[in-house]
Amino acid sequence: MSLSWYLERLKTLSVRETAFRAKQFVQFRLEKRKAGEKAAKVSYTSLPLHLLHPDDVDKVNLEPQIHLFGITKSPDDIKDWSYDFLTGKRFPQVYAKDINMRTDQYGSAKHVWEYNRLLFLPQLALAYRKTKDKTYIDRIFSLIESWSVQNPYLIGINWHSNIEIGVRLINFVLTWEILDIDSMMEDVKVKKFVDDIWIPIIYQHCKYCISHPSFYSSANNHLITEYAGLFAASSKWKFKESEKWNVYAKKGLEKEIILQHSKNGINKEEAAEYIQFITDFFLISMLIADKSNNSFSAGYKEMLKKIFSYINNVLDIKGNIPRYGDEDDGRLFLFEDFNMNSFESFLVTGAVYFKDECFTERDINFDQRNLMFFGKEGLKIFNSLKEKNKSKSLQNSVAYPEEGHFIFKKQESECKEIYCHIDAAPLGYLSIAAHG
Repeated sequence: MSLSWYLERLKTLSVRETAFRAKQFVQFRLEKRKAGEKAAKVSYTSLPLHLLHPDDVDKVNLEPQIHLFGITKSPDDIKDWSYDFLTGKRFPQVYAKDINMRTDQYGSAKHVWEYNRLLFLPQLALAYRKTKDKTYIDRIFSLIESWSVQNPYLIGINWHSNIEIGVRLINFVLTWEILDIDSMMEDVKVKKFVDDIWIPIIYQHCKYCISHPSFYSSANNHLITEYAGLFAASSKWKFKESEKWNVYAKKGLEKEIILQHSKNGINKEEAAEYIQFITDFFLISMLIADKSNNSFSAGYKEMLKKIFSYINNVLDIKGNIPRYGDEDDGRLFLFEDFNMNSFESFLVTGAVYFKDECFTERDINFDQRNLMFFGKEGLKIFNSLKEKNKSKSLQNSVAYPEEGHFIFKKQESECKEIYCHIDAAPLGYLSIAAHG
């Protein structure tokens, strides 16, 4: 990394952040001495959340695929968790914070992180629930064990970013819930794998989240992901620190959903594709909180509803979002095809969760991820709301003058319109406006 990059970055720091970064630097040097520590067994209890409805799902992909920027891989293709499939390079097995990821020396961290998010694990778990074929469980356990062996704590590129830690934690929760691991613990093989391998990895991920906070100029989607991952894990698994972690993470999510959105629910990072990524963290946290009798405040839920409302207003008549800001196109979890429209799915969620028919004014269908969240009862609610709204009117133009977003629509029918989105918003969020 060039000296000029550091100098430019330094200009964005306040005095307090400079002190925080200095403290982080010392922390990283100290923890480097412990990097590579073997994941130790830890005492815990597991709370069955009954978060999902996997048995209500009919269409299951029995061979989930990994989509890597134009190429497709199978989970079984993964032999080296630090390998960049697109460049043929690999990242070194050294202390994570010593890796310079801003060059192409080892390939692209983004390429590697994409499959290390483990989005395919819940899909493999769904395949097991559908077929009862135990080879799917063997594959899941083998993949997790392989990951744990090749990624000792704080070693390698997969311990570099807390976004990836948070995403993995949530996919661990979803996979565990779909498999219903709590009901399998009498099986000696399952219990040994869980106690000796899976839970120790989960605990290490939680430790990473709590000890590597993204404050000050980094307090954008990074902070949301670590709060959400820690909240999900501490709601599901009760370690000795879980109560403290849960309070910390929930308080953080309550704060950030307000700070990182305008009063009308527009994400301040000013990157349209990031909306689907960030909203899923807030959504899954809310659903987990409801299931664990630890619901978020009315203000949190009202802001999430406003986010859904903005999505409803900004999409064109075919469900496309205007492409402003960075196009991360990231996913937090997948229960179905990678190309499903997350934005339209949010509208289905908004309709069912808030019992609000305004989210059914488009020609959208109840999709698989909402079937996972709400089951067949949710489908009934959605169909009832659509029936009430079957004489829906065409959408009108919407202006958000304070935020700088102006959406002009002239709809001639439910499938034909003239659409224009004018973006006069600020460049982005916080001092580095990272994604705007």
